[in-house]
Amino acid sequence: MVSDDFRGALFILAGMLIFSVQDVLIRQLSDGGSLLQVLTMRGVLGALVISIFVKLTGRQLTISSSYPFLAASRVVLFFVGFLCFYFALSHMRLAEATALFFASPLFITAISKLVLKETVGMFRVAAMIIGFIGVMFIVQPSADGFSVIAIFPLFTALTYSISMMIARHTKEKDTIWQQMLHLYIGSALFAGVASLVLYILGLDEIDLPYAGYIVRQWSFADSHVLSIICMVAVIGSTGMLLLTSAYRVGTPSVVAPFEYSLLFLAGAWGFFLFGEVPNAYSIFGMVLIVSSSLFIFVREAVRKRPLAVKTSLRT
Repeated sequence: MVSDDFRGALFILAGMLIFSVQDVLIRQLSDGGSLLQVLTMRGVLGALVISIFVKLTGRQLTISSSYPFLAASRVVLFFVGFLCFYFALSHMRLAEATALFFASPLFITAISKLVLKETVGMFRVAAMIIGFIGVMFIVQPSADGFSVIAIFPLFTALTYSISMMIARHTKEKDTIWQQMLHLYIGSALFAGVASLVLYILGLDEIDLPYAGYIVRQWSFADSHVLSIICMVAVIGSTGMLLLTSAYRVGTPSVVAPFEYSLLFLAGAWGFFLFGEVPNAYSIFGMVLIVSSSLFIFVREAVRKRPLAVKTSLRT
């Protein structure tokens, strides 16, 4: 008989494959699509998919929260964070952006130790430091400066870490389905309002060419772009359901490391579709980030004090 952890691992691998395809599609849309349009439609269709799934499985569909302020804060963090990440995908190698996002467990460990004053052993502190050294190898600061865009996925990792710690606090009364609906509905609202503000102000990619993917006006004339946006919305929701199922049936400390298969997939898509080859410094940095994060997962399992493996690293 197949174990629950084995099923959880399969769900994770399938989810990571779906998310890797989503990231490629979002990258391709950067040439002619609007990221705010993508996030709006992804939020609307994602909320619809989740609502249908909840109804079909006989669960109660509730949108309200027992922690309205914390829920709203988490929605803002997720929206701003992933807006930055998806924007970074249009300017960075897929593998490098993904690796920097996977610094999330390092931030969770740092926040737990420095802000929440939770007990974090010296081994996990050492792993955290090594992981951040890996970040520096990817960002590659020098006397001439560094690529500012590399800060975006790092900022996503930070906002994601804080939002996950909020989710850990609110999970006693807010179900995972409520939290997912909050994220999708919030994404649609914020992206829609931001698009409306840009339209009223008359700003577009001519005024801000570097941020064209964000400020570009919506388009409904290109059926190819619309079809890709719809695909992003549907497969993104499917990936989220797979990850949620993985953490429901499997042991978090066992299934979480399989999320790092996304880094391999991002590297493969980047190489075969875009001809991207990270340099030796970036590859070494990726190794440091992944190995240190995996070590943190292992130590949490040993000490039975989970901080970073309670939930999925992607959404």
